[in-house]
Amino acid sequence: MGAFMDGLTAPIIGPEAIDFDLRALADSFYADPYPIYRAVQQSAPVHHLPAGGVFVSRYEDVLTVYQDAVRFSSDKRMEFAPKFANSPRLLRHHTTSLVFNDAPYHARVRRQILGALVPRALVPLGPRLTTLVDRLLDAAEARGAIDAIEDFAAAIPVEVIGDLLGVPRDDRAPLRGWSLAILGALEPAVDAEALQRGERALADFLGYLEHLVADRRRQPGDPERDVLTRLILGEGGEPLSEPGLLENCIFLLNAGHETTSNLIGNGLELFARFPGERGKLLADPSLLQGAVEEILRFESSNQLGNRVTTKAVEIAGVSLPAGTFVTLGIGAANRDPRVFSDPDRFDIQRQPNSHLAFGGGVHGCAGQNLARMEGRVALGRFLARFPRYQLDGPPMRARRARFRGFTHLPLKLT
Repeated sequence: MGAFMDGLTAPIIGPEAIDFDLRALADSFYADPYPIYRAVQQSAPVHHLPAGGVFVSRYEDVLTVYQDAVRFSSDKRMEFAPKFANSPRLLRHHTTSLVFNDAPYHARVRRQILGALVPRALVPLGPRLTTLVDRLLDAAEARGAIDAIEDFAAAIPVEVIGDLLGVPRDDRAPLRGWSLAILGALEPAVDAEALQRGERALADFLGYLEHLVADRRRQPGDPERDVLTRLILGEGGEPLSEPGLLENCIFLLNAGHETTSNLIGNGLELFARFPGERGKLLADPSLLQGAVEEILRFESSNQLGNRVTTKAVEIAGVSLPAGTFVTLGIGAANRDPRVFSDPDRFDIQRQPNSHLAFGGGVHGCAGQNLARMEGRVALGRFLARFPRYQLDGPPMRARRARFRGFTHLPLKLT
């Protein structure tokens, strides 16, 4: 152990670390960001970004920021105002949704959502989720091949969140496209065309939700299971404003769709890449829960978080003034060798595995129990049905720094 730790004291300083800029990433970064993360982590754990702000990459520092909501704010108004200066819908959405706000607003909205997403409330969802997964696998078996993203991983969370919000099944076709366009605007570097796509998607989505909310006000559902009804009624006599209600419904779909799709897609690709770990899971299905946690650590669906300092602070010996934008390297922290032994090894039996894929502190992901359940059911049923599936061509990574996943993952089913 001593020799291992001694190796950490010799920083690796190279052009990757010195020039690391989230707004100007090489193609190789999207394929494999982890060597660059490691170089930055060892040479400058608090790395000053060329456009301003810092990138924090060590596990202990990322966790410290997550756990201190007083000195590190989630309010994005100051950060997003220039980014979305010509995109008023994107600015309103991303400064109204739950995840980009502080207490008391954040706590109030989170409380209303959590009641419908606690484990006991998810129990009735289990059989419906299993039926959905099996239906998708039936269709795949009939074809003998599958694009594991389009035909499987992306379809599952859209249906699940659609059920939670009570979106009629015939209305769900546009949901994924809207979500991808809106979340695409959150990338560190975003062009005018992507901003326009996000604006159009929000306009269409909001127009649809206005009618859905009006119908639900006339005919409320069960607030224990219908998240939209729960948000309309409010908690403790504090209903959301109409804009707040609509924006947080969009947030729920976006948060539940992208990260869970990536969890399932990344998992299927990892088991193709590491057949030894797949063999362990096939031999002992009780390892599934740990396997899902290791997928979340090894290929974190959400790679970046953001905060802004509310007062002068110090991170890893580096002083930061109030108003400093802090980018949290979730993917880097989850490969930190100070915390995870042999961090670049995919090990479904890794213990302990206190990864940060779902954040931490008061902003820990409200939907993490649901995401884990979807991952376990989807991956478990897929492997049981097609234990010897193979890649049927090269996977295609999404060119995204914040959300790590695939756009296409062709598989041959055997």
